[in-house]
Amino acid sequence: MLSMNDTIDIAALEAAQLVIIHYPDERLARLSRELRPEEITPAMGPLLQRMFELMEQGPGVGLAAPQVGINLRFFVANATGEPEDKRVYINPVIIAGEGWAENEEGCLSLPGISCRLKRRATVTVRALDANGNVFEETGTDLLARIFQHEIDHLDGTTIADRMSTVAKLANRRALKRLEEEAGK
Repeated sequence: MLSMNDTIDIAALEAAQLVIIHYPDERLARLSRELRPEEITPAMGPLLQRMFELMEQGPGVGLAAPQVGINLRFFVANATGEPEDKRVYINPVIIAGEGWAENEEGCLSLPGISCRLKRRATVTVRALDANGNVFEETGTDLLARIFQHEIDHLDGTTIADRMSTVAKLANRRALKRLEEEAGK
């Protein structure tokens, strides 16, 4: 298990072995730690590529490191599905949010489950790119939802934690199935 003080050798991770983990895996409930500058290197390339592959196979529009069992603060996203719109967000922080929107939301770590969640309609994040450069990006609608959903994962929160009582009742069989599959 990775502690908040451990440095991780990202190059030593076997990217090809990564898979999306499912609820109720305890790694999804952990707070992820920030990457240190010395950890942001070109050696992250295979890991990031594998995360994009898993996200696209999902199919999904975002995938956070905790969803592949790595409790570090980064995620990959592509709101449009176009290759040029692939983005990496390292140590992201929401710095502004406006308005509210409620929409259906699913999660690759909770397959077959969705619920309506109220989130900020517009969100600005500050993050590092794969080269360690600081950038800010403002997203609306789907992109804003992706930012909030993936940052939730970095904070140890899933849509199961955000569901209303009615949504939990509506998804109780699917949640129970995931718990049984995990041996819980």
